[in-house]
This record gives sequence, C-alpha cells and structure tokens, in this order.
Amino acid sequence: MPSKCEILCEILIAVLLPPLGVCLSRGCCTLEFLICLVLTILGYIPGIIYALYVIVFQNREGETQDYAPLNSA
Repeated sequence: MPSKCEILCEILIAVLLPPLGVCLSRGCCTLEFLICLVLTILGYIPGIIYALYVIVFQNREGETQDYAPLNSA
C-alpha cells in the first residue's frame, strides 16, 4: 500500500500535469493513462478530475483483500 506522502505527491503532480500523475500511479501504457491524456487534450479540468479519480478512488493493482473462504465442512 502506498504511503500518504506518495499519494500526496501524485495528487500534486496530477493537478499540474494530469497524464503524468496517472502514469506514475498506474503506468504509461494503460487505458487510464490514454483516457486521461485525451481528456486533458480536450480540456484541462476534465483531465484533472479524471486523474484525481484514478489516483484516489480506484484500487491499486498491488492491493488485494484476502478473505478466508467459508468452509461448511
């Protein structure tokens, strides 16, 4: 799980350059990056909103929740 300082730095970068923030968070060859790039080209504010959504609200790839299976036996 990323630290709070890392997330804060990604948010600050996402406000300045939204595709770069998504690139640092998710990778440069992902669908999220391409969507953010297109939104930033079409309008700066939609790019920022989407970048913040990706960084803050979407689950990171490394995070998984392990639940113990329920055994009825």
